[in-house]
Amino acid sequence: MDTSRKDRGVDNPRGEQTGFLAGQMLVAMPGIEDPRFERAVLYVCAHDAEQAMGLAVNRPVEGLTLFELLNNLGIAPEIEAGGDLVMLGGPVERERGFVLHTDDYVSPDSTVPVADGLALTVTRDALDALGSKIRRPRHAILALGYSGWGPGQLEQELRDNVWLICDADEALLFGDDYENKWTMALAKIGITADHLSSQAGRA
Repeated sequence: MDTSRKDRGVDNPRGEQTGFLAGQMLVAMPGIEDPRFERAVLYVCAHDAEQAMGLAVNRPVEGLTLFELLNNLGIAPEIEAGGDLVMLGGPVERERGFVLHTDDYVSPDSTVPVADGLALTVTRDALDALGSKIRRPRHAILALGYSGWGPGQLEQELRDNVWLICDADEALLFGDDYENKWTMALAKIGITADHLSSQAGRA
């Protein structure tokens, strides 16, 4: 599945914008000043003139599985214990859960479409669905917290080459190879980490 939109908002990986980036992925450049985003890969869930919001998809919370979290919240999963990890979505509102999922699950009152085939739900309904054999979406990640930008902030970071941009796909969004997602995202736009490191060294 390619979750990129027809109005994808960019025509090149260096961040020269022709629109907004909801449905795209941000890939941290080497040497990013904020250590919380070092080698981060973020999915942009919302972006307009006033704000932007994204979830990191390669930052698992150490030692916390989805199964354990559901049990801790008093939700008895119908599914067998699995190894799905909970993501640290970003530094804002870390106590709040955000479920990014395929749109075969919809909560009528709280699910917001993000891009073709993808949606975001932030209520307990989504957590109940994750533990259900019947209502569980085909793919989903649970993230604690999110990454947010104010008006023009993300646009400025793109102009400053803080982020690269690539199309989303299921391996980047929902795959469990968290350690290699950053290099996978770079490869998707035809760039190697070694090449970026040498560029950063000359800057």
